[in-house]
Amino acid sequence: MTTRREFIRTAGMAAGSAALIGAVPFGLPGCNKRSLSFGFQTWTLRDQLGEDLPGTLKMMAEKGYSEVEFCSPLGYKGTPFEKFNDMTGKELRKIIEDAGLVCESSHYNMGELREHLDNRIEWSQEMGITQIVASSFWLPKDASMDDYREACQELNMIGEKTKSAGIQAGFHNHHMEFEKIDGKLIYDVLLEELDPELVKMQFQVAVVNIGYQAADYFRKHPGRFISAHLADWSDEKQTQVPIGQGIVDWPDFFEAAETGGVKNFFVEMAPDTFTESAVYLKTI
Repeated sequence: MTTRREFIRTAGMAAGSAALIGAVPFGLPGCNKRSLSFGFQTWTLRDQLGEDLPGTLKMMAEKGYSEVEFCSPLGYKGTPFEKFNDMTGKELRKIIEDAGLVCESSHYNMGELREHLDNRIEWSQEMGITQIVASSFWLPKDASMDDYREACQELNMIGEKTKSAGIQAGFHNHHMEFEKIDGKLIYDVLLEELDPELVKMQFQVAVVNIGYQAADYFRKHPGRFISAHLADWSDEKQTQVPIGQGIVDWPDFFEAAETGGVKNFFVEMAPDTFTESAVYLKTI
């Protein structure tokens, strides 16, 4: 968890995870209008959730979000999420649904998936979760490409077990996967090694601040993605800004997301951006 905070601080972006804004009509070129649901990742609201879980969830629903992506209480020890480990998945699910939200996805760390996979599958099923997303491999900075390949094979095996339970496994990137080892981009190797059927990708749009566009990956790798974390960036201010106020071409993003196979969109930014982000997303 310390590594995650250190990374986000150096990247200049907020970390964590977030639930999606209320269903809005969205017209894609050549397609009939359909309703898109937008949510938020809970990581950046962890302190508020720890103090008042029902109240914070209701607050986000009132802003227009209809989905929430949680962080596994078992895996996020030492954070406010740990206190929710005293609840059953059914109890936590009721609190979420009473707030007017649904939870189809959650982040898990590799350690808990490696050591407590059966438990996490059972908890996920109680929660109504259909997507188990590995938050990162969290390999050391001096990890080799072979280390990444080995981690991919391990996640493939985890994905095979979750698939048999009716749950899709996924992988969430950070900026670290967009670094190169021996001239090759780590993220490209992950796409080569991860089984397209067993492990889908959750794209972190925040990497736009280092020059990588989500839409490019959606079009280049159709069907490989299951969800995305939304964030925007201002080159002028050199900081994150609410959705629609930065450099991301959102209409193009959502058009490409259809090709990529994206099913869920979670805003993942600092809490003070959630209101304006929701307002923008509902006008697309």
